[in-house]
Amino acid sequence: MRAWVVRAGENGERERAALEEGVLVVGWDRLAMGDLADAATRDDIKAAVAAAYPDEGPYTIGNWTGQLHRFVHEIRPGDLVVLPLKTSRVAIGRVTGGYEYRTEAPEGMRHSRRVEWLVKNLDRQEIQSDLLDSLGSLLTVFEISRFGAAERVAALADGKPDPGRPDADEFAATLTEPAKLYEEVRRRGDGEPLSLSIRDFLAVWGVQRRSPASTEQIKNDLKERGLVTVPPFTEGTLDSRIAVLAGGAEPDESGTSAVSRLSSGELTGALHDLAAEVRSDAARRMPPHPSAVLVGHLPDEEVEAQAVAYRVSNLESANRMPEFVRVGDTIETATTLMVLRGYSQLPVLDADGRLRGVVSWESIGRARMADPTAGLQAATVRGQEADGSDDLLDWIGTIQQSGYVVVRDHEHKVRGLITASDLTVQFGTRVRPFVLVEEIEQRLRRVVDRCIPLDRIRAAVPRGRAAQVRSAANLTFGAYKHLLRVPENWAALGWGIDQEHFLAALEECRTFRNDLMHFSPDPVTEDQLKPTQGLLELLRSLDPQI
Repeated sequence: MRAWVVRAGENGERERAALEEGVLVVGWDRLAMGDLADAATRDDIKAAVAAAYPDEGPYTIGNWTGQLHRFVHEIRPGDLVVLPLKTSRVAIGRVTGGYEYRTEAPEGMRHSRRVEWLVKNLDRQEIQSDLLDSLGSLLTVFEISRFGAAERVAALADGKPDPGRPDADEFAATLTEPAKLYEEVRRRGDGEPLSLSIRDFLAVWGVQRRSPASTEQIKNDLKERGLVTVPPFTEGTLDSRIAVLAGGAEPDESGTSAVSRLSSGELTGALHDLAAEVRSDAARRMPPHPSAVLVGHLPDEEVEAQAVAYRVSNLESANRMPEFVRVGDTIETATTLMVLRGYSQLPVLDADGRLRGVVSWESIGRARMADPTAGLQAATVRGQEADGSDDLLDWIGTIQQSGYVVVRDHEHKVRGLITASDLTVQFGTRVRPFVLVEEIEQRLRRVVDRCIPLDRIRAAVPRGRAAQVRSAANLTFGAYKHLLRVPENWAALGWGIDQEHFLAALEECRTFRNDLMHFSPDPVTEDQLKPTQGLLELLRSLDPQI
């Protein structure tokens, strides 16, 4: 049994039909062939998508092809499906039938599958944050498989609480404040280092994302207590693991610090399990000296702390071991995997897990043009290879040009693969909050300029700035709260809604906007975005002009 998410359109336009008719529905109705039941392969679907949308680039075509292939061929009867609703709820169902093309259905409602809805109004608050985050992709059709997703969705469908991820760190949940973290590190000593995910580590300070302000606070708190995190908590994804060490503890009887003992390997026994935890799940191979995996990331007190940056390792796919072939495998092995998985290329690794090149459809074609019997070695070309700590922005051009970059760890072993599709999804997720906030501001400006005289608009700002205000466009976002709290200004809008609730929503949006403007490598989740989305929907209803 697998679990999937199938959305009901960007604005939930297919939501009602899905729930009332017991169907999953996706768009793409411009496909000339219509019914995809006869599209037996991914290439068949890709050809149909490319013909229907000739102005789209290869990455979009590939992305859409993958989603349609999942919907038509990969989702099976008996699988579970989650439908996020426009309210703060989700529906969960069990797929009961294969793909159907409904010729009589309205446009946008024809590609469908039958589903039995088990739950239609599950509150998102019933879903733990890690699973809720997994539902936040902007794709229409995608699988959720991490953290025991299928079993957890099944439990929620049965009316049971979300059991949480199978490997959930129950102990980390007890570290509810920094003082408890400090005490635990002190209690353990350097013989039993404390390890937890970055997500759980941030939760100790009550934050979910690494903004500059929260990062600076945590760094200062750690420095004051003489603690270090290894690797730095500013690197990796929220699910990467770090160790918290007493880096500033006084020397022991031998005159050495905990960090020096760590470097010398004296703590090797205690670090075996920790090193396996801290390393990426994609590359759990112990080095000759387990302490090396930690010491190589120890912070240097003499080096100015780096700002939070968007690293290659911040992408989930950079920390997920890709499919690959080994040196010595046959070219048939590579082509079979590429067809089965729908890949354009595969890394070629040696016995130690290091990159020896990449094989792609293009390289195979070139090799076979020169020699029809060419094997894998002849079709292997030099691969693009990035370190997990590299700045992602430096690699965007390469990924766009070549379609991928292989990610390595500090031992030069492959740990992940980033494709152009990964970038599209990642930055699409990041752009969406800015687009929503911008539309909210535009709608506020328009209605204020239309309904409230300029002299009263100017009264909402300090006297020294009033002369500079020529329209609502000159107001800060925070000024709208003061402007609309004035009874005559609120009455001028003519809105039949509760003023206090609206102003509270506006203030929540202002806080969200300010946090958004400060860079963070961590994505905004659907749950965090919900209040902003709700305010925008309200403004669209009150002022329906486009």
